[in-house]
Amino acid sequence: MTEHFDVIVVGAGISGVGAAWHLQDRSPDRSYLVLEGRERMGGTWDLFRYPGIRSDSDMYTLGFSFKPWTEAKAIADGPSILRYLEETVREFGIDKHIRYSHRLTRAEWSTAEARWTITVDKGGEEVRFTCAFLFMCTGYYNYAQGFAPEFAGAADFGGRIVHPQFWTPDIDYAGKRVVVIGSGATAVTLVPEMAKAAAHVTMLQRSPTYIVSRPAEDRFANWLRKVLPAKAAYGVVRWRNVLLQQFFFRIARKKPEKFKERIINMVREELPDHDVGTHFTPSYNPWDQRLCLVPDSDLFAALRSGKADVETGTIERFTPAGIKLASGKELEADIIVTATGLELQLMSDVPFAVDGKPIIWAEHTMYKGMMFSDVPNMAISFGYTNASWTLKSDLTAAYVTRLLNAMGKRRLRQVTPRVAAPVEPMPFLDFTSGYVQRAMAKFPRQGTRKPWRLNQNYTRDIMALKFGGIDEEMEFSNPEPGAVRAA
Repeated sequence: MTEHFDVIVVGAGISGVGAAWHLQDRSPDRSYLVLEGRERMGGTWDLFRYPGIRSDSDMYTLGFSFKPWTEAKAIADGPSILRYLEETVREFGIDKHIRYSHRLTRAEWSTAEARWTITVDKGGEEVRFTCAFLFMCTGYYNYAQGFAPEFAGAADFGGRIVHPQFWTPDIDYAGKRVVVIGSGATAVTLVPEMAKAAAHVTMLQRSPTYIVSRPAEDRFANWLRKVLPAKAAYGVVRWRNVLLQQFFFRIARKKPEKFKERIINMVREELPDHDVGTHFTPSYNPWDQRLCLVPDSDLFAALRSGKADVETGTIERFTPAGIKLASGKELEADIIVTATGLELQLMSDVPFAVDGKPIIWAEHTMYKGMMFSDVPNMAISFGYTNASWTLKSDLTAAYVTRLLNAMGKRRLRQVTPRVAAPVEPMPFLDFTSGYVQRAMAKFPRQGTRKPWRLNQNYTRDIMALKFGGIDEEMEFSNPEPGAVRAA
């Protein structure tokens, strides 16, 4: 039999867990189910197993608003984050609502029935569920494959080639020469961690990235927990970090040259004997791409020790012994790690339809960074690119409960964003990163005015999503059978 729920949440990662808590807390009369395609919860923090995997945001903002992060390290390793998520689902009884190995394969909305019918692959068996509201918390990248450009001569390489997204325990790099291709968050995490055991590690980058060091532990936060209750201390530190993030982001946007100069000078202080101009000075402005965070200067320490180095150039081809650069230089390697990025994916590339018409996401406009024009009773959790993901996913989940509660009060079964006046289209994300640019043609657009403008500002979103109205270019319709609309 087809099971029906008021809300189905797709994905049991950090967004899905947060969505479940908000549904329980703010819409307790609504039944819900969490579907997870994999065998375990955790999303990113269960999928990635490469050496040194850690957060690239502080845990006081990456953690949930409702569950304090109490460990000493503010920049936490992957296993610690996964434990935090597992504790959360047990503590709040969310684990009883999760079904694993249930992978969404299709979603269809019926206005006549005011419900979604979703098709799920349950270990090879096709099953169906229905729900009044569908909440997509599947993240933004393809779990099945990462971005891996084709390198000439890759088949000739005599060692092992591995993408970090698919790291396995049998990869032994102790005493070996390693080349890590890439300069983003994954690469700057891998290099210092692998350098501890490898003979030598080279970070090979086509172009530099902005890299900023930050203490792994937050001394103020650890002190504050000694004098205040955990939840109060967590709230203070969370807001302090939010405001600092926004302050530095605004400076970076208003005075990019000065901000750039400061970052580069900090790197020079760390690496006085290195060619910072070549290897650590990007051609773009700060926050045109995401900054890379390194805890306790671990990358710089590895470079100073000689256990690691950086090469900037383009790859001509792989060779049996390593990599040949366009400059003619050859890098010897036993293992090549292709930290070349993610493949962005919206809604897990699952086909959606409304009343029999397939949805082409690029033809729709995003509403408040979470819903889509002319698509009823469906929201997506998509975090910030310039701050912690969870800050936005928390606000999104709370806003969804506001909509659900309003629908219940008004005895209306459908809520649909409608563009009331022409909206000038803009790209979904304005990042210049390659992984973003490769995918934008398939993504929905945003607009130049609210509520279609995608804010990258937590305080502004609090005002809009927590305290703002819910009727702005939003159509409530489809009365319950026999219902009289509440005043």
